[in-house]
Amino acid sequence: MMELTESLRFTEKEAFMLSRILSILIGYLFGCILTAELVSRKFAGKPASEIGETGNPGMANIMINLGFFPGIVTLLGDLVKCLVAMTVSYLLFYKAGWIVTLYAGLGCTLGHDFPFWRSFKGGKGVAVSSIAFFIFSPLWGLLANIAGMLVAFLTQHLNIAGPVIPLFFTLFMFLKGETEAGILGVVFSALSIFCNLSTIIGIFNGTTSKTDVLGAIAKKFKKK
Repeated sequence: MMELTESLRFTEKEAFMLSRILSILIGYLFGCILTAELVSRKFAGKPASEIGETGNPGMANIMINLGFFPGIVTLLGDLVKCLVAMTVSYLLFYKAGWIVTLYAGLGCTLGHDFPFWRSFKGGKGVAVSSIAFFIFSPLWGLLANIAGMLVAFLTQHLNIAGPVIPLFFTLFMFLKGETEAGILGVVFSALSIFCNLSTIIGIFNGTTSKTDVLGAIAKKFKKK
């Protein structure tokens, strides 16, 4: 019995790796809960894949095609699933440090982007990853989100915020000396670039449409 107990004990390195792997898996399972799918069936009576031109199960597609309220509900659902996943991981593996929450956030983004029950075809994970950055580091996560959105507004390519936000977060983490978080930021960035590749290519060849948000806001103020 003593030999069995000894064999089940993990070394510090093994426990280090296990906590992170399990955090990703926990995040993935929560990420597979696509709020947009539930909202779409509730408000439109059909799956998200039949909503809009893209069929993307994300907040932007729902808000554009079903309205502001369904879009906000979708965003809140993404926030809740990410928060719960990160909280569960921390409660289980708190001895490994706060960093496990970011692993859970990465898993949640992976689940949102590649849900197993939808043939691994999901959203782009912009909202989920942005929420994960903010929960992990409220100040720097918020600054990364603001910086990414400013770049999107100035370039008039809103979809570019997807890859730019994690790139800013990565930069901030490395500048702060949080190497492990910075490395995870690189993974987040690569994942976002992969999911937004068609949009990025479209920016360079001129096929991705522009949206002048700042111009639209300015016009509204002029009318007033």
